[in-house]
Amino acid sequence: MLQETALEILKTGANVFLTGEPGSGKTHTINRYVSYLRARGIEPAVTASTGIAATHLGGMTIHSWSGLGIKTRLSKYELDKLAFTEYLNKRISRAKVLIIDEISMLGPEMVATVEAVCREIKDNTLPFGGLQVIFVGDFFQLPPVVRNKENNDEQEKLFNEPKSRFAFHSSVWNQANLFICYLTEQFRQDDDKFLEVLSAIRHNVFNDQHLQHLIKRQTEAHLAPKGVPKLFSHNVNVDKVNEEELAKISGEEKEFIAHSYGARPLVETLQKGCLSPERLCLKIGAVVMFTKNNLREGFVNGTLGRVESFGKGSNQPIVRTKDGKRIEVTPMDWTIEENGRLKASITQFPLRLAWAITVHKSQGMSLDEAVMDLSAVFEYGQGYVALSRVRRLTGLHLLGWNEQTFQVHPEVLLKDKAMRLDSEVIENAFISMLPEELKTMQRNFILASGGRENAEEITEKVKKNNKKGETHNETLKLWQSGKKIAEIAKERGLTEQTILSHIEKLVTKGKINRADLKSLISAPLLHALPRIQEVFAKLGTEKLAPVFARFGGEYSYNDLRLARMMSER
Repeated sequence: MLQETALEILKTGANVFLTGEPGSGKTHTINRYVSYLRARGIEPAVTASTGIAATHLGGMTIHSWSGLGIKTRLSKYELDKLAFTEYLNKRISRAKVLIIDEISMLGPEMVATVEAVCREIKDNTLPFGGLQVIFVGDFFQLPPVVRNKENNDEQEKLFNEPKSRFAFHSSVWNQANLFICYLTEQFRQDDDKFLEVLSAIRHNVFNDQHLQHLIKRQTEAHLAPKGVPKLFSHNVNVDKVNEEELAKISGEEKEFIAHSYGARPLVETLQKGCLSPERLCLKIGAVVMFTKNNLREGFVNGTLGRVESFGKGSNQPIVRTKDGKRIEVTPMDWTIEENGRLKASITQFPLRLAWAITVHKSQGMSLDEAVMDLSAVFEYGQGYVALSRVRRLTGLHLLGWNEQTFQVHPEVLLKDKAMRLDSEVIENAFISMLPEELKTMQRNFILASGGRENAEEITEKVKKNNKKGETHNETLKLWQSGKKIAEIAKERGLTEQTILSHIEKLVTKGKINRADLKSLISAPLLHALPRIQEVFAKLGTEKLAPVFARFGGEYSYNDLRLARMMSER
C-alpha cells in the first residue's frame, strides 16, 4: 500500500495497524496524519512503547500516558483508582485519537490493560472507549522480553490474555477491527541488491543467490574498518571488544559511577533498560555513543563520536560527534514514575563505549556502515534486524553468520502473509470508493471528534491557541539558544512565571526534554521532589493551589510548577 492510500484511510477514523518494512515511511505517514488532525483542531495522543520512539514522534510513552507507570497489569481496584485520578481522567476523556508506535514491543497483556483503562475512563463499552486507535510497528523487529512472573487471579479474571510475546494475540486486537495498512515503498535502503536480500529473509525465500551477495561483504576481524560500530548478538562479545579497544588507548582513564535512588528492585529494572553502564570508564579518544535524546544539546540515542577531552574543573566528558559538533556532556536521569510520583531514578552520563553494541541495542538505528558478527545469533529475527540497520551493501562488513541468522519467526511469517492479503483487500476497497463517499466519511469523523471540516474554518478559539503556540515557539527558540528563564522573561517582556508556564506546555508536547529541566532545579528542590510529587498524587490533582496550601507556602508556585513538570503526567 502507498503512503497516500494509508493516509486517506487514517482520515476516515478507522482503527488501523500501520506496518511495513524498515524505511517504508511509517513514522512519516503518522507525522502527516498528526499534522492533518492538528490543522483541524484535534490534538491526537501520540505515544510509543519506548522512550526513544516516543521522542521521534514528539510524544510520551504509552505507560506514562495511560497512567500505568511500570505496571503491565491492573487489579479491578487499581483500575478504579486510576479512573478517578484527575489529570489522567482529563487526559483520556478529551482524547479522540490514540497512536501507539513500536507496537511490537508491547505484549498482549499490556495492550489489554491500556484498552481497559481507556474504556473505563471513557465510560464507553466500545474497544478503547471509542477512541480511534492506531498501532504502528513491524513484528519482524525483536519482541519484548517475557518475564517469568505469574499473573494474579484478579488479573486473569480481568483480561485472560494468552501467554504470548506478540500484541496481535491479544483479544483486543480482533475486537478493535483494525484495518491493516501495509506500506510497500522503500525510503531507507538505496541499494536494489541489498533490498532484495532483506526482502528474501523477510519472506523466508533466502537462498544461495542471496547468500552470495553477503559473502562478497565478508571480511576478517583484523581487516575490518576501524572506528565503525560493531554489532554482536551477545553482551559478552560487546564488552570484550570495548574493553580491549579502551585498553589500547594510552592516557588517564576516568571513571563515572551512576547514582541511584529508590527501591532496589526498581533500580535494577532501570539498570536493565539503561544503555549507559553503572560504571562508565572513558579515555580521551574513546569511541562513544549517546544513549538518550537531547535535541537542545544536539544529540539523540545512537549519535556516535569520540571523547575529545574532559572539562576543566567539571571533569565532564567533551565529545566530538561524527558530524563535527562539540558537546560537553552532562549527567541525565532515567526514571520510573507512577501516578506522578518518582519511584526510582538513575543519574549517569548518557554515554557508552561504542566500538561494539548488541543487535538488541541497535534496534531503531540507521547506520551508514557497520561491522557485524552474526555467528552466535540465537533468536528469530536477530539477523534481519542487524542487517537492516545499514543502508546499503557497501556499508556492511560481515565477520560471520550461522543458520539462524537468516530465519524469521514462523508465527510472524504466517501472520505477515495474512496481513499483506488483508492490506490488499482494504486497499482495493478504498480505491474503488467514490471520492465523494470517502470525503464524506473523513468529514464526518472530523466533525464527530469536535474538529473543523477544513483547516481554513478553524474557529477564533483555535486561532487564539495558534497565537499561544506562536508565543510558546518564541520561548522555545530562546530556550534552545541556551538562555536562562530570567533572560527569556526580560527579552520577551513577560514574567518568569509566564515563561515557566510556556516551558511546561512545551514539555507536555515533547518539544522540551524533561531531563533538560534539571538545570532549573536547585539542590534543595531536587531533594524535595519525591515529597512534593507524592502530595500531588495523594490530592489527586494537577492544580498548584491545593498543593501550595498543603505545604503552607513552604514552596513557591514556581517550585511547585517545576515539580509538576518533572512528573510524567
